[in-house]
Amino acid sequence: MFSLGKVVAILLIIALALVVRGLTANFVRAHLDDPGWFQSGSFAIFDRQARDVLDGRQSLFWIPDSTRTDLIQYPPGNLVWVGAIYAATGARSAESVQRVQWFMDALAVLLIIAIAVTAYNWTVGVTAGILAALSPLLSLYAATPGADVPTSWLILAAVWLSLLAYKRKSLGFAIGAGALLGLSCWVRVNPLFLFIAWGIAFYLLLSASRKHRVRLAAAVAVATLLVIGPLITRNLVVFYPEIAPTGLNIGWNLLAGIGETDRGAELGAPCCDAIVIEQDRRDLGLPPDAPLGLVYPDGIRRDRERGQRALAIIKAHPVWYTGVMLKRALGHLKLAGKPVASLGSAGVNVTSAKCLPAQLQFIPISTAVNVLGSVQSLLRYSALPFMLWGLWVGLRADFRMTALLLSTVIYFLATLAVGHSEIRYGLPMQALLVVFQAVGVWDASARLAKLEKRSVQFVRTPGDERI
Repeated sequence: MFSLGKVVAILLIIALALVVRGLTANFVRAHLDDPGWFQSGSFAIFDRQARDVLDGRQSLFWIPDSTRTDLIQYPPGNLVWVGAIYAATGARSAESVQRVQWFMDALAVLLIIAIAVTAYNWTVGVTAGILAALSPLLSLYAATPGADVPTSWLILAAVWLSLLAYKRKSLGFAIGAGALLGLSCWVRVNPLFLFIAWGIAFYLLLSASRKHRVRLAAAVAVATLLVIGPLITRNLVVFYPEIAPTGLNIGWNLLAGIGETDRGAELGAPCCDAIVIEQDRRDLGLPPDAPLGLVYPDGIRRDRERGQRALAIIKAHPVWYTGVMLKRALGHLKLAGKPVASLGSAGVNVTSAKCLPAQLQFIPISTAVNVLGSVQSLLRYSALPFMLWGLWVGLRADFRMTALLLSTVIYFLATLAVGHSEIRYGLPMQALLVVFQAVGVWDASARLAKLEKRSVQFVRTPGDERI
């Protein structure tokens, strides 16, 4: 039951999230022209398609021309998200998307609290909410216009429903979790096979009859596939016999994942879009000035060939590429210090100089913002130890529930390690790691409180003045 104290705690956490995300948004807004902070090229694709839909030049879903492989470079949820904000706000710009996105993400911290409370307890939930509100990583991508944050909301909501399905052995919650997971695939392809990991986790971890475990696992899988179904059907009908179930760039991700390593040039793998297009133009015998995009024309065949090239390289160097995958996976866990090359920033700490408008650059506001940034820095450097400790504590306290949460983390680490990936692709995993961090902080605080209590009892022992 909710008490007044709990409501106040939640409101304060939301307020903290709004402050941190608003400050971070000011920083990002000043860097929207800097490709190092904002991938304006990718956003330009969503922007163009959203404008075309709103102006009646393009269908929201259907693709009437089978040569337009550029229209499946990304799933359609991207243009739906951007287009909906354009229609609602009347402003067609990255700034309008940013304003809506960072505000909604502050409210989405409630999902992290709900997951932590459902998996553990209220204290862990509050701790997770505070850590999520302060997180430089979550705040940075909340303030960066794009599809990563909406995808994370859908997956986190699905995770919460999956926990409820597990605790209550509920078929309805399992169906809801699968449906939200399928909906997230309309925005990003990364979670496409997460239902398999959840199905295995339900079957192995649920304390129920074999029949019921199979039913819940099947409910998640079937609901996911039914929601994805229209998207897959459209692509098969429009582009048959070519196949691109939810979008393109799988081959590009594999090849670019090799190209960004120190052996990329040696193995003939490109490191970026421009070199990929240059190689394609050369292979097709096109002149240097011939128009050619990354996925248009003939994008499905070209992307498949990139994937085949990448797989051939991986097959020839399996031990080396296994090491590459391990380093890439570990890179997603590096939350402080110098960013890992090609993975993107793990966030920025707020400071008055970077994040405050000129008219607010005065004491005590500037001092408060700088203190907030110092707290963020401390939390970043201590995050991984607390996450690992919290994972250990969680596995000992409630192995099955913790393992169910861990299945999502393992899925993202494994899939993001295979090819080119960026930290923003794994935002749902980062949010769940915050939950483990909260368990670690809670456990450490409880142990410290016990030590202090024992110390007080020792000091007050009768006759201790004789020591």
